[in-house]
Amino acid sequence: MTIKTFDAFSRLSMLDINRITQFLFEHSGKYRDSKSAIKKSIRYAAKEIPGLGGSVFVMEHEKKILGVAVVNKTGMNEYMPENLLVYLVVNKTYRSKGVAKRLIDYTKNYCKGDIAIHIHKDNPVIKMFESRGFQSKNIEMRLKR
Repeated sequence: MTIKTFDAFSRLSMLDINRITQFLFEHSGKYRDSKSAIKKSIRYAAKEIPGLGGSVFVMEHEKKILGVAVVNKTGMNEYMPENLLVYLVVNKTYRSKGVAKRLIDYTKNYCKGDIAIHIHKDNPVIKMFESRGFQSKNIEMRLKR
C-alpha cells in the first residue's frame, strides 16, 4: 500500500480528479456531498481554482483506491485551524483494516498547524477520530440560504 500526495506542485490530471471524485462520492455513504462539491474541494486543494490550496492523499494498492483524504488550507491560525480535513473516505471493502488510521496519521505528519474536520453528529466515525487525537471543540451552526 502506498500513499500518493498531490498538491500545487504535484498536479492531478482531470482524469485523476474525476476518478477521486467518483471514489469519494461512491464510498461516503449517507453523509456524502454532491459530486460538484467534492470536485471543488479537490480542485481547491490542487490549486486548480483560486485559493491557498491544500493536499489530496490517495492510498492505493495495485492501482485500486483504498482511501482518500482531502485537506484544504484555510490561511488562518489561532482562531481557526490552518487546515480543514474536508474528506477522509475509505473503500467500503477495506473498512476496519487500519486504512483510515494510516491516512489520518499521514495527514497529521504532512500538514503543518492545526487540523479540523466537520463530522455529522450521528456519524460513528467520531470515536475513531478521537482515538487519533482529535477533540471536539465547537458545535457548528449553519444558516443555509
